[in-house]
Amino acid sequence: MLASASNPILLYDGVCGLCNRLIRFVLKRDRQDRFRFAALQSGFATKIMSRHGTSPQQLDTFYLVLDYGQASERLLARSEGTVAMLRELRGAWRVASFVLGAVPRLVRDWGYNLVARNRYRIFGKHDSCLLPEEKHRRKFLDV
Repeated sequence: MLASASNPILLYDGVCGLCNRLIRFVLKRDRQDRFRFAALQSGFATKIMSRHGTSPQQLDTFYLVLDYGQASERLLARSEGTVAMLRELRGAWRVASFVLGAVPRLVRDWGYNLVARNRYRIFGKHDSCLLPEEKHRRKFLDV
């Protein structure tokens, strides 16, 4: 399936246990079928990151792409991506995005970086990117 400008796209470390949990979290709560996904290790993610001057080898964060393929395309990283992802999930998660967004970005990113540095040790690391369930496969742009 192709992504459109209306689909927020999560770019994530495909071998990270925490990132895989994040993807399952979003899949379960994406009631409007908006989100699309791609592993940072994919060619799809590499093209997007290159357009934004970000190294595709930088796997210590996930990114949220908004307005994909448009002149207004944005690549949000770390806590900014987290806040925007929660906002895009809508419902009660939108309230959580406002609460988290009220915390100064410097503090949010410090906490994000602390978790990111320890994510493999705490949540594990896979040998390869996990394949999504068949019912969700169409949402993954790199499968």
